[in-house]
Amino acid sequence: MKQVLLCLALLILPGQILAQNAVSGSDALPTLAVEGVPGDIAIAKRLRAILGALEFDGITVSVDAGVVSLTGDVADLSISGKAESIAERLEGVVAVNNTLVASNDLAQQITPAVERFRARVAQLISRLPLFLLMLAAFSIIVTAGLLIARMRFWDRIAPNAFIAGLYRQAFRVAFAIVGMVVALDVIGAAALLGTILGAAGIIGLAIGFAVRDTVENFVASVMLSLRQPFRPNDLVEIEGDVGRVIRLTSRATILLSLDGNHIRIPNATVFKGKIINYTQNPARRFMFDIGIDPDADLEATRSLAQTTLKALPFVLDDPEELVWIENITESGAILRVTGWIDQAATGFSPARGDAIRLVKTAIEEAGVAIPDTTYRIRLEGATTLPPTSGPPPRKATVSQATATRKERSVYKSEEAALIPLVDAEREDSKDLLARSAPRE
Repeated sequence: MKQVLLCLALLILPGQILAQNAVSGSDALPTLAVEGVPGDIAIAKRLRAILGALEFDGITVSVDAGVVSLTGDVADLSISGKAESIAERLEGVVAVNNTLVASNDLAQQITPAVERFRARVAQLISRLPLFLLMLAAFSIIVTAGLLIARMRFWDRIAPNAFIAGLYRQAFRVAFAIVGMVVALDVIGAAALLGTILGAAGIIGLAIGFAVRDTVENFVASVMLSLRQPFRPNDLVEIEGDVGRVIRLTSRATILLSLDGNHIRIPNATVFKGKIINYTQNPARRFMFDIGIDPDADLEATRSLAQTTLKALPFVLDDPEELVWIENITESGAILRVTGWIDQAATGFSPARGDAIRLVKTAIEEAGVAIPDTTYRIRLEGATTLPPTSGPPPRKATVSQATATRKERSVYKSEEAALIPLVDAEREDSKDLLARSAPRE
């Protein structure tokens, strides 16, 4: 029996000893090694020497059992943080008790700023020759770009003065960028160029969105100056506005209307819109409709109208005038009359009006009635006014001298009267239009 108990004790006792060791090992704290660590006096002496070398004045250092205490007044709280960071990195320091406070002495607070200013002034003076060299290099390069941009050969290689100005401006900008790169490289700050150009790109993008309409008009001006759809004094119609071209600027096209008014149209509208140039082809066709009695001889009346039109002195023989039956309506047949004139010699509107008058007179003299399309409304129950007594009113007569004067003036061009006005306005002005530029 004793042998059995002895065996059980031998089995149980080692497990208990191991469990106790495990518990005691987990709860025990690591010990601090103190052999070879500098003493408190050495730590304080070392820290005072470091703070003195950094000119951190007004800081009192004391060390007790590896705990560093920092007391005193400092001019800037950033000095407090730096002193604490230095103390924590010293060998043998267990903890740092930082009680430094900002000084209320105004002179002590201003002293660091004055010292920093003095240091920067001294650095600037020492680098002044380098800055002068940088400015000289930048000035030489930019001046060379300006002189080259003023040369006349740009006018020979550009299609017009506006494009030549763009070439010159691009050349100036390119030389300015090269001068900036060289100047920054002289002072060793070439890395700033990427930052400067990036900021300039962002600012340029923002400005581009802000002045999008202006940029669109400027680009349209470049395109219109390269392929000019009109010339000065051309009679054009742009989006419903008719007039003679005065000038093409970097923003707008200016017309002189037939009423003598200035019309300013944005170049973006001109470039994207429909342009009718009446001057490019001197021959222009006029057209009008005239109604005749449906009981009349349609072919004879048509031939009469064409013969009358052909006899007019301002109507061109080539292209030939034409008259055809356009339609048959309730009131009668509709004849469409067309003829061509030379715009350089004859005004369009007077010629068309004169043709209408003479064709109508010829048809009526041939005994063909022109239907009256006036609608008369009769109200039931309304009192009918009695007819007025007396002879019908007499028509005003026109003297022979007045008629002759009108016959002579009918062929003048009212559009041609604007040509001297446009020439007078273009005397002292420069624009993007050039006679030598290609036309569309």
